[in-house]
Amino acid sequence: MTLQPEPVAHPDFERQQHALATFNHGRLAPKLSDAADRMSPADEAVWRQCEIDFVEAARAGIAPLLVRLPADADAFIRWYEALKDTGPGQGDALFPWLAESATAGQMRWFMQQEVAGEAGFDDLVALTQLRLPVRPKLEMARNYWDEMGRGSEKGMHGPMLERLAAHMNVAAETGEIVPEALALGNMMMALATNRHYAYQAIGALGVIELTAPTRAVYVNAGMKRLGVPAKARHYFALHAVLDVQHSASWNREILRPLVAEDPRRARPIAEGALLRLVCGARCFERYRRHFGLTDQAALSA
Repeated sequence: MTLQPEPVAHPDFERQQHALATFNHGRLAPKLSDAADRMSPADEAVWRQCEIDFVEAARAGIAPLLVRLPADADAFIRWYEALKDTGPGQGDALFPWLAESATAGQMRWFMQQEVAGEAGFDDLVALTQLRLPVRPKLEMARNYWDEMGRGSEKGMHGPMLERLAAHMNVAAETGEIVPEALALGNMMMALATNRHYAYQAIGALGVIELTAPTRAVYVNAGMKRLGVPAKARHYFALHAVLDVQHSASWNREILRPLVAEDPRRARPIAEGALLRLVCGARCFERYRRHFGLTDQAALSA
């Protein structure tokens, strides 16, 4: 049975997400101390409160999914790993459809949304690992080193995705970015940049590693069918394999030790995983509506 969250509504969700995406676009960019666009502390406080309101509303929406959450470390890991099958958005029919039926234009639109919602896994890991215990910190360092291509520019994952987007001419796509895609990146940035959401960030990053490989297999297959060369689609081919290894290490070296040391951490880690999965599920639903694939059950049959 797939876990389903309570619906979360915002009176102006689209405007909120576009505004937060604009804020996030510039908040971490290196700037000169006398830059003209320097934000005042008062203005920044307004944006950060908007961000926290977004996260807190989403936390309230997933609360019903946490009523039977185990605190024992081994039981918690079993619950967490089961999210690969039972978590929101898992098994969505969008991805077999992308693999088997999407046109080049449809795949390009999908990629435009995915790139817009990408917050930069390497930067998120770097922000999240601050002041963590040694064992989790070391595993995050190994994960970060892989994201950085183990010191090779050609192997860096972020630029690899950018090269794929350039090959597919994603920048030339003129359609609007849907707010659900922006919310995905905004949520990840909110968790990673606010230290009182540090454990939520850990849970969210880990669940990306847990659930991404299956989707990556489908997207890679669809791109191969559409004639995208192997070199260009290497980003998805790589993540279909590498993230399986990353997930096992993340759960063993980060999640289990953290919960074993302090069982209170189980809930925020679980919250982070569900927050990320819910954001993803809402993206998939919106993408299907855009493509006219509104009947999930029929697609899955």
